[in-house]
Amino acid sequence: MKENNPVLWNTHQQFMAKALVLAEQALEEGEIPVGAVVVMDNRIIGKGYNQVEKLSDPTAHAEMLAISAACETLGNKYLNNCKLYVTLEPCAMCAGALVWSKIDTVIFGASDPKSGGSGSLFNITQNKNLNHQIEVIQGVLEIDSEYLLKSFFKAKR
Repeated sequence: MKENNPVLWNTHQQFMAKALVLAEQALEEGEIPVGAVVVMDNRIIGKGYNQVEKLSDPTAHAEMLAISAACETLGNKYLNNCKLYVTLEPCAMCAGALVWSKIDTVIFGASDPKSGGSGSLFNITQNKNLNHQIEVIQGVLEIDSEYLLKSFFKAKR
């Protein structure tokens, strides 16, 4: 779903731009360029970028690192009243972690039809069978997010 409120859309773009800076850092380090920030009360309380290769850890996705950092900042396992901005649609693992964290909203740039867990392939974030559903807003700075991803994979081929 796209956000219809122009003021909120501008806020979403500002925070997504912060996530894009983190995605660029991942790209510079040879990681799939995904960046994420957790925001509460218009303040970043957690951030992360993909570090799967660097840490030799398949769970070191941008979202997972941002969730952990935000929980540490709050001293709480739940991220009520928080939003996650991420440059790529969360995968099934990350979408599940977001549900468990009870985050309110996920805003993402590029869709991921091959492994997306927030509407493209699976819809874990809004599954009514789970104990928490998350509002999802897609397409914020989508072209910028897609450009970074396409640049990474083009260089790999």
